[in-house]
Amino acid sequence: MLLAIDVGNTNISVGIFKSRDLICTWRISTDVSKTTDEYATLLQQIILNSGIKLTDIDQACICSVVPPITATFDMLCQKYLKINPLIVGSGTKTGIKVIYDRPQDVGADRIVDAAAANFIYGGPCIIVDLGTATVFDAINNSNEYLGGAIAPGMIVSANSLYNSTSQLKRVELQAPEFAIGKNTTSSIQSGLMFGYADLIKGMIQRFKKELGNDAKVIATGGLATVLEKEVSLFDDVNIDLTLKGLDMIFHLNLGRDNS
Repeated sequence: MLLAIDVGNTNISVGIFKSRDLICTWRISTDVSKTTDEYATLLQQIILNSGIKLTDIDQACICSVVPPITATFDMLCQKYLKINPLIVGSGTKTGIKVIYDRPQDVGADRIVDAAAANFIYGGPCIIVDLGTATVFDAINNSNEYLGGAIAPGMIVSANSLYNSTSQLKRVELQAPEFAIGKNTTSSIQSGLMFGYADLIKGMIQRFKKELGNDAKVIATGGLATVLEKEVSLFDDVNIDLTLKGLDMIFHLNLGRDNS
């Protein structure tokens, strides 16, 4: 079995693959203060509660945008699972060519998402990752990652609004009935839900002008399902895109020395 770990700024997504099938997924909070042993205890508990034996896990692949936690999970795999994990980074085979001014500046998760989308859907393709940040990535029909765009995520904006004002409150992330809010709650919901939906639709249109109107639009990230209806331009919503990309990249690199 393959243990796939995607370390993000807010959450860590964990998946177990058996014979290339994703059989279990979990999401835990990112906490740089947690030690290797604390994460190991948490991971062991959720895996065992799913009826999977730790001894059945004999492979691991990690991508991370939080360097301290990269080291934590590397040590966790080696100490508790006796596995030397593949950590996606410079030199890792991904199946795509990165066309970027400084390829090393692209987050590992963006490359994994691009590789997965290219493998599953083919190019040209636009990935909209709705997480801590709202990230757009573009892949052409020559298996090339071209770059993208980054904006603050909706929850980041909502938290900033709450923390930076004295009278505005936290609201549930759902679309109000009308764009013109008649109270503070619906006004904030309108600004967040409709504002971000229009931001996403506008960026998709701009990307298609450069990539071509036949570019497929794939949404992923924790807020993809929240905004799916309001955006209405997604060809598919694939919440597990990054985990599937880790599985694909691991097998692409199988047999290599990952030390």
